[in-house]
Amino acid sequence: MKSVPLGRRVSAVVALLVPVAVLVVLVLVLLRRPLVLTGAALCFSLGVGAAAFAVTRTGLLRTLAMVLAVAALAASVALAVGAVGSLLLLGAMVGLIVAGGAATRHALGRDIRSLKSSPTPGEPVGPAARPVLLMNPRSGGGKVERFDLVEEARRRGIEPVVLAPGDDLLQLAEQAVAGGADVIGMAGGDGSQALVAGVAAANGVGFVCVPAGTRNHLAMDLGLDRGDVAGALDAFGAAVERRIDLGMAGERVFVNNATAGLYAKIVQSPAYRERKVGTALELLPTMLGPGATPLDLRFTGPDGTEHTSAHLILVSNDRYELGSGEGFGSRRRIDAGNLGIVAATFRTSGEIARLIESEAAGRSWRPPGWVEWADASFRLDSSQPVEIGIDGEALVLDPPIEFRVHPRALRVRIPHGAPGYSPAAAAPTRGWATVTALLRSAAGRPVALGSS
Repeated sequence: MKSVPLGRRVSAVVALLVPVAVLVVLVLVLLRRPLVLTGAALCFSLGVGAAAFAVTRTGLLRTLAMVLAVAALAASVALAVGAVGSLLLLGAMVGLIVAGGAATRHALGRDIRSLKSSPTPGEPVGPAARPVLLMNPRSGGGKVERFDLVEEARRRGIEPVVLAPGDDLLQLAEQAVAGGADVIGMAGGDGSQALVAGVAAANGVGFVCVPAGTRNHLAMDLGLDRGDVAGALDAFGAAVERRIDLGMAGERVFVNNATAGLYAKIVQSPAYRERKVGTALELLPTMLGPGATPLDLRFTGPDGTEHTSAHLILVSNDRYELGSGEGFGSRRRIDAGNLGIVAATFRTSGEIARLIESEAAGRSWRPPGWVEWADASFRLDSSQPVEIGIDGEALVLDPPIEFRVHPRALRVRIPHGAPGYSPAAAAPTRGWATVTALLRSAAGRPVALGSS
């Protein structure tokens, strides 16, 4: 069992003691001047609060909070220096503040290296008795061959099954389970991960995700190191196990999300695989232009309102972080037992461009026709077959489409060396909860990331 490294525990103690030390110095030197003491204390408190706020924000809010923090702390120091006329005190105060900030960042580090040094969340499990790994050699531009996954699997005692042209992935996964596999894995994209995960869940066997696709969104939200493709195979050995939800679009399993509307239509284009951005830019004006036909996508909103159209419907296996701040586009958890639902209507292609730009800049702008909520189920209707993208795979489903979630249906295994947290779950603790996180770290107790 991993514990909080000594260096981070020391940093947490320093980070907690620095504000106390600064405050004590201010009190001692200004004890005979209560008005100056009050002003300095207020400035100091404001500065610390603004700094804590800035740590958990991005973009303009972060910049403004940092400016306020620096100004307020400088004012508290100026009051102290003015009272005692000591440049040495000024240097000591500035040094303490800088040391406190550095210690806080180190103690609550969220980089891959620091996460790997902390306990990987999950229940310990022993090595698989009969492990099987399915591989798609075409995924991710040929990652199976590039990372020599067949040989890496054999070296670990894992039976490799490489898909050939014309093979049925579902059939191969079911054959592996019927042949005695107690843990099955998939090296491929998210669409393939969903198919094999569905077989694993239906048969009650363990599942291993090997990030050999292009985007590997599931691997990201499971907290795997997507750059260490071969390292994911260690989950077949002694590892940790977590239960996560599975989404359903009709009878089709999805691990990430299902989308209807503009994105689904773009994915259907034969040119999309080779020219994703270019294809989207070519198709959007036609879909949003003055002569565009409204999309026939009917659903009921969270307040009971009946909607007859939308440009975008996103149904995800648990909610994505879609506001401003760190962790955007990932899920804080995949075991909450809910679907995340987004419905959006755009008046112009400019609104789409502004939405994309605002998210890239860390701001939370939403068009007027944006609705976002969570529920255990969702129904999408239409008068014609619905083009839909499920985990990036283009499909056409007959309406009505019933979306639902199977809570904690999948036993997924994570290697001990993985970070273990998604970007959203690993984002810095917000606000004054930072103090609690520092206290836990100082005591050697792992900080429960993602619980806030």
